[in-house]
Amino acid sequence: MTTLDTEQSTPDGAALLDSLRTALTRYVSLPSPETADAITLWIAATHAQPAWAHAPRLVIRAPEKRCGKSRLLDIVEATCHNPFITVNSSPAAVYRSVTNDPPTLLVDEADTIFGPKADGNEDLRGLLNAGHQRNRPAKRYDATNNRVESIPTFAMAALAGIGAMPDTIEDRAVIARMRRRAPGETVAPYRHRRDRPALRTLADQLAEWLRSDLPALEAAEPEMPVEDRAADTWEPLVIVADHAGADWPDRARRAVLALTAADSETDDSSERVRLLADCHAAFGDTRVLTTGQLLARLNADPEAPWCGYGPTGLTPAKLAKLLREYGIRSGNIRPDDGPQAKGYTRADFTDSWARYCPGLADDPAAAAGERDGCDTSPGVVPIRRARSA
Repeated sequence: MTTLDTEQSTPDGAALLDSLRTALTRYVSLPSPETADAITLWIAATHAQPAWAHAPRLVIRAPEKRCGKSRLLDIVEATCHNPFITVNSSPAAVYRSVTNDPPTLLVDEADTIFGPKADGNEDLRGLLNAGHQRNRPAKRYDATNNRVESIPTFAMAALAGIGAMPDTIEDRAVIARMRRRAPGETVAPYRHRRDRPALRTLADQLAEWLRSDLPALEAAEPEMPVEDRAADTWEPLVIVADHAGADWPDRARRAVLALTAADSETDDSSERVRLLADCHAAFGDTRVLTTGQLLARLNADPEAPWCGYGPTGLTPAKLAKLLREYGIRSGNIRPDDGPQAKGYTRADFTDSWARYCPGLADDPAAAAGERDGCDTSPGVVPIRRARSA
């Protein structure tokens, strides 16, 4: 595991990040200190894009208008590397602007790209989805020269809009959940002509600091508090923090944990994962439920989506289709208070709960006992399933 030698760069780098964070919080009311730290590091990371393997997105979202989204995008534009605002830009112009040293793409009113009125923006959506990782070029046929061209897509991008972005974007993003200022919360007014020059000077200083150490930044392999795609997304920010030193490495990792935890708590991108969690609640302490019993419990929750599946709510066929993706299938069970019927055992779900809802995972020993047909829960007589040949 390699790390950066930060002794020489610590004073200047940490001071520059402090100045950038001060500018952010001067003009924008942010929802938490961790969000301010994360955005500060994201902006700084734009100045070293040639060093990164992944280009994290910055999603600036809010439930309503007048929550500071556009103002935050103004500050990002003034302090990031080579800002490229994509409002009314043709997809061809955006694609041709992405080079090996890419600009920072900025998209305000991102519903024009992803929302219900987004017809005709397939190419731009494709760029924003593909450009998170290196070596994902777009292929275009050049009829004039009779050849296929590979067009780079790798570029960091900030997107602002109302409501959630598609999961293909948010799963690769640092998410700033903006909100309206409460009474008594104030920020300084931002004036483009008056305030932007000083911010651009700060951007030049960030670039000078980070560009002088691109090989070291590229070689860094920091210890990450998260794994998989979250680690890919946050790694450039953590590397910048480690390179700055002072208290920034600790602040960066606290921001990672705080913001990824917030994302997991509010993630409603997967209907099937929601169904797994709701099935866990429906089972409670019961080891076996008939399909009818499970559906009755799911459809009885007025705040869950299942009661809205047609006039009778979620049906056996739809339930089976949703669960089939996890390898969960109904079988014959016999509750002691009724005849044999189709249903599900708790053991059918334990592997999927452990993989997709780790906070709900069952005791493996208990699950193993049930799979062996040894469930001793009161009120249930399980039927051992026949093994396929």
